[in-house]
Parts: sequence; structure tokens; C-alpha cells
Amino acid sequence: MKVLNIATLILLTIFLNCSGTEIIEVKISKAELMNKIKGGWIGKAYGVSFGGPTEFRSQGKIIQGPLQLDPKGLERLKAQDDMYVNMALLKALVDNGIGATSEDFAKEFAYGEFLLWHANGQGRQNILEGIPPEISGHPFYNPHAEDIDFQIECDFIGLVCPGLPQVAMDISDRAGSLMNYGDGIYGGYFVTSMYAAAFIYDDVQTIVEAGWQALPEGSRYKRIITDLLKWHKQYPDDWTKTWQKLEDNYNDDLCPWGVHSKFNIQASLNGAYIALGLLYGEGDLEKTVEISTRCGQDSDCNPSNAGGIIGTILGINNIPEKITSAMKPHMNTDFNFTSFSVNSASDKCLKLALENITTHGGDVSNENVTIKTQSFKNTDEADIAFPTLQPLDRFYVTDERLNWVGSWDSIPNKKTTNLLRSSSQKGDFLEVEFIGNVVFVQGSIRFDQGILKYFIDGKLMGARDMYLPKKWEKAIQSKAVWITGLPDGKHTLKIEVTGEKNEKSEGTTITLGKVVTYSGKVANL
Repeated sequence: MKVLNIATLILLTIFLNCSGTEIIEVKISKAELMNKIKGGWIGKAYGVSFGGPTEFRSQGKIIQGPLQLDPKGLERLKAQDDMYVNMALLKALVDNGIGATSEDFAKEFAYGEFLLWHANGQGRQNILEGIPPEISGHPFYNPHAEDIDFQIECDFIGLVCPGLPQVAMDISDRAGSLMNYGDGIYGGYFVTSMYAAAFIYDDVQTIVEAGWQALPEGSRYKRIITDLLKWHKQYPDDWTKTWQKLEDNYNDDLCPWGVHSKFNIQASLNGAYIALGLLYGEGDLEKTVEISTRCGQDSDCNPSNAGGIIGTILGINNIPEKITSAMKPHMNTDFNFTSFSVNSASDKCLKLALENITTHGGDVSNENVTIKTQSFKNTDEADIAFPTLQPLDRFYVTDERLNWVGSWDSIPNKKTTNLLRSSSQKGDFLEVEFIGNVVFVQGSIRFDQGILKYFIDGKLMGARDMYLPKKWEKAIQSKAVWITGLPDGKHTLKIEVTGEKNEKSEGTTITLGKVVTYSGKVANL
């Protein structure tokens, strides 16, 4: 392995533990540690700003044509969820230390003023409903369990864990459980371990392989990165061929938004785009960010993670001047509904990193820090969110197989296939026959929504309160219904408007969208 060759980083000792894993002690100045932490935040901010205009505009195809940083992208930086959720979760560490619990993270995450989507949004809703944060990302409650959400907001963990991937994985378990499970959390393992390695090594191949080691055997995430490394060796000079291999073999998202489409918000495929950018970018920040962006799908989040890792390798002092100059006016701008900017977050991360280093066998003196690094290898058994789940069918609201009984109004959305329908009339209902044993129905939760009841084959299965406090406006990617473990076969689903509401709600409206059906198993609680 190539160890970072800078004057302030000196290889002191190499140990071999009983498994043969290389463990090193390194010495780095506090100034260099800050240089790298701040470089990580700058690289992340640059990546999300560069890729922002292309987010999900290219699904299952490479982005062609010229790309460049839009200065307005930096002006919108404070409103990027990649940044403000990082900062909210960072606050839990600032207030409670490296040992912050899932409950500590939930306090900042679930009750923050900022907006959330997909796994994040469902995780928040689950916590607000009283589901413990240790399991609010579990697939029994969250159909978005393998989505990208934790992956895009875990950078703060890597930046406070220099050379300490085992600590990073432990924190990832506690923070990632709020919104994700299995591969959704392993995205945090992968990214934070690469950050941890970026403080020690400057060879990108070594850093990606360090992240790969952190992935549990048996996980899809491990499998996709294993294949990516193989294809990179096979096509070392043409990233588009490796991209096509990923597309052909892994673009099959189970998220209700990805079923029967090219849309993919999985942590694993998008994580492969992070690694692809890193490997083919060869340590060049601009090249890395551009390649990860051109891969498409979540093409602001992926270059954001990749840019943060390269920024950590380089440190702010070695980031191209045109990037640091463009960022200069935004260094002290607080991210939405948080008290942290790039500068203040860097200060807090340095303090936490120093505490973390000493807690785990290192040493901090006046100017220098000795890090006793940890093994990157993960020996845990993989948690599989959806062991045998397969999508069967997707019904948009205009599908003639959906029986809308009563006075349902259509609510236009960006695309006609994503229409919603709403009713506040007690007794109105949606009914649909489907085949399978798992069913998802999209719902909108907001300040004027009421309570629905849902039935399978005439049997009452439960009720759901669709109210959300006004400060969060609305959340249209939410579950109205998510039922798993039915007998496999033909069923009839009925969703009824009750005319009842939470006492805080301003109305009794129920708003529904697409229906997605599956067959197979979801992980047990």
C-alpha cells in the first residue's frame, strides 16, 4: 500500500495482527488534519454543485455534451440535502460525542426544519409515528431501505474518523438505522471507510479497495464493487465500458420509484458510480467529479461523495485555485436550518477527530497527532433488506385497473404518469386487484390530510394518519400503504377515506398515487 508521502505524515510503525491485516501508526500535524477535513468539505460542496443541474435527468444512459460548474449552483449550496442533513447529524456528535446514540441522531434528523425525501422522508415519518430510530429504516417499515439517502449524508462520519474505519462503521450503524437498512447502511460503510483511508493513503485504488473491504460478504453492495474493480482492470482506459457493464448487470431497483423503469436510487449502483469516478479520475478532483456526474442517476450526490474523498486526499491547499476561489464567498454560509457552515463544521470535525484519535489509542500533542489506525476489514454477516423480493406490477393513477369510487380529484404533478388523486369525502375508496404478497401505495402527507383505513380481501389491516406539520409543506413520496408477508397469490386491496383526522390537521383529505406490487420476502424485524 502506498502511504501518503507528505512531510507531516510519517510512517512510524507497521504491525501485523493475527489475521495478517496491515495496521499502521501515522503522525500528522493538526494543521494538516484541518487541511484535509476542510478539503473534504470543499470537495463535497464542489461535487454537489457541479452535478446539481443534472440530478436524475439521465436514467440508464451516460450524460453527453459539455459540463461545467454553474456559479448559481454554489449559491444553491445551502439548500442541498447532501449538505444540510450532514450538518444536522454532525450536530448530534458535537452535542453528544462520538458515542451519540440513534436517539441522539433522531433528535436532529426527525425534528429538523429541513425537507427530506425517499428513505430520509419515510424514516422521519416512522420516527414521528413512534417507531424507534434503531429500526425506523428497517424494510418492514420503510420500502426505501436500500435507497441512497444515508450514503449521501455520511461524509461527516468519515471526516471525524481519520484512519479509524471500525469507528466509522459503528457510527454508521447508529445514524444509518434512522432511514436505511442493509445495503442502505453499507453505503455509509463504503463511503466513510474511503474517507478514513483518504487521511492515510494518496493512491485512489488503495482507497477504493479499503472501502470495498468494509463491505460485508454476501451483500449486493460487496458484489457490485467487486465486479467494478474487475471491470476497471479489464477496461483501464475506458470508463464508459465499465459503466455499461454496471448498467447491464445492476440497474434493477426495487424502490417503488424504480420498478419497471430506468430510474435507480439504490445506494449500491450509485455507490459504484462514486467508485467509478474515483478510479478513472485518478486523483484529479475535476475529472473525478465530471465522470461521476456523467454516470447519471443521482448525479449530484455521487460526485459530491467522490469529490469529498478526493478533497480529503488533496487537502484544501492542493485543490485547484479556481474551485477554492469560487467557494470562498460561501465558506461561512450556514446550511439550511443548521448552525454549520463549511468553516464552522470543519472546526467541529477537527475537535471530534482529535477526541476520536485519543480514545482509540492515538496521541495528541501541541502540534502533532499520532493515529493508531484500524483494519478496514468487515467480518460481519450481511443484513439483506429484500432477500427474494421481485417487482411484479406498477399501477399509475390513470390505470384502468384501479377502481376509484367516489369524488376523487386529480392533482397534476411534473409528469402525467405521476398524477395524484385526492378525496375528503367519507366513504370514498380506491380498490385494486393484484397478484403477489407485498404491496405499496404512494401517499401524500401534509398539514391538511386525514386518516385512511386499508383492507386486504375485506379484512381491516390498519389505519394510517397522513398528517404532517405545515413546516415541512408536504411529502409525496410517502407510503400510504406498505404491506408485506401476505400469502402469495391474488388479493384485493381497498383504501378508504374515513373522514377522520388528527386534531392538529386542517382537513380530512386523503391523497394517493401509484400502486406497486411484489412477490418475495422482506427482512424480518
